[in-house]
This record gives sequence, structure tokens and C-alpha cells, in this order.
Amino acid sequence: MRMERDFSYVRDNYARIADAVAAAAVRCGRDPGEIALMAVTKTVAPEIVNCAIDCGIRLLGENRVQEYQSKREFYRPDAQVHFIGHLQTNKVKYLVGSVEMIHSVDRLSLAQEINRCAAKQNICQDVLLEVNIGGEESKSGVMPQELPELLEQAAALPNVHVCGLMTIPPPTQDTRCLEAMQKLFEDTKARNVQNTEMRILSMGMSGDFEAAIACGSTLVRIGSALFGARVYPTLR
Repeated sequence: MRMERDFSYVRDNYARIADAVAAAAVRCGRDPGEIALMAVTKTVAPEIVNCAIDCGIRLLGENRVQEYQSKREFYRPDAQVHFIGHLQTNKVKYLVGSVEMIHSVDRLSLAQEINRCAAKQNICQDVLLEVNIGGEESKSGVMPQELPELLEQAAALPNVHVCGLMTIPPPTQDTRCLEAMQKLFEDTKARNVQNTEMRILSMGMSGDFEAAIACGSTLVRIGSALFGARVYPTLR
């Protein structure tokens, strides 16, 4: 007899995280319905991801193109997939038209390649612009002072639709970077750049999602708190 694996920990984690997201929203006077909960699926097997979908997750975040390609056909069809990892231009063709949104647009050459691939399919690809709010050399993202130029450039591309901003702040209890990102998001929204909309602020992960919600995040990306610590394959 085939033994079914026990994924009850995913159900328990999801219930706890969903409650924490709602409580964090209420504490700062926000509607919990404004905040999307994304399951970050790097290294997580499709059957475990599908358990999270069965619990209520409707948004998946993929970090690696090759891994996404190997797993996408096994996912429940009612979940949307976003790409959230650093993206090389030569991998864009595998994502455009396949994922709902690309979060990690941090340079004009990448936006242009997305535009080119989307034009070939006669579609408009939703994207977020990634901001390196902490100015960390080890992280991708446009520097805050360079965001207005990139936004104007991306807005001029007919097959790219900028829907908001994304960031990965430094891992610290200090909320200054989260607050700075909130201000940048609001200032960018106030500019009302044509052919863009600032409706998504993707900010906050397993260790800081409650603070991110207090600073205006509309989408939190949860991996280890939902699925447990990642287990990476051993290289031989």
C-alpha cells in the first residue's frame, strides 16, 4: 500500500501565518483583505506546495527559472505563479506569458527583453521594479535615487506593465529601511506616471512580514515559516 506523506505541518503553519497577517493588519488599521500571502516555493516539492494551495494559498513565488520549469505542470491550476528571483535576460523567454508577474525588474536591459518577448506573444507582461532599499552590494535592485529614471523608461515600453515595487530589506529588527520603502512607494505613486500603477508593494518575508505590513506592504513572501527550513540538494 502506498503511504501518504503527512503534510499537516503545512496546514498548521498556514493557519498560524494567516492569523498573524490578519492581526498585523488590524493592529495598524488596515483591512486584512488588502494583503496577499505568497508561498515562496524554492526547493519545495510540488506535492507540498499543492498542500499549501489546498489550504488556501493562491499565490506562488518561484526563484529559479529551471526549477520553475521542472515543477509548473504539477501545480494546482488555480494558483498564480510569480517569478521573484534575480533574472538574467537570456532566461526571460521562459517566463513571459507563463508567469503572472515578474517581481525582479532592476535594470532597463531586462525590461527591454521582457518587452521584446511579450511583443512576440502580443501580450503585456505585468512586472514590479525591484529596489535595493538598503544599498547592499550583495543584493539586486535599482538604487532608490535611480528608480524614477527606470520607472519612466519601463513605462515607455508598450508590452510591459509596471504594477508596483518590490524589495528585500536588510535582515535587521530596525524598521528604517521598511519605512523608507513605504515612503518611496507612496512618493512614486503620487507621481502618477502614465502607463504604470502603484498597487503592489511586495515587501516582507518570514522574519519581518508583520513589520512590513505595518509599513504598507500589500504582498508578503513567506517561505521557511510555511514550509520549514530549506533543504538544498547535495552537489556531487
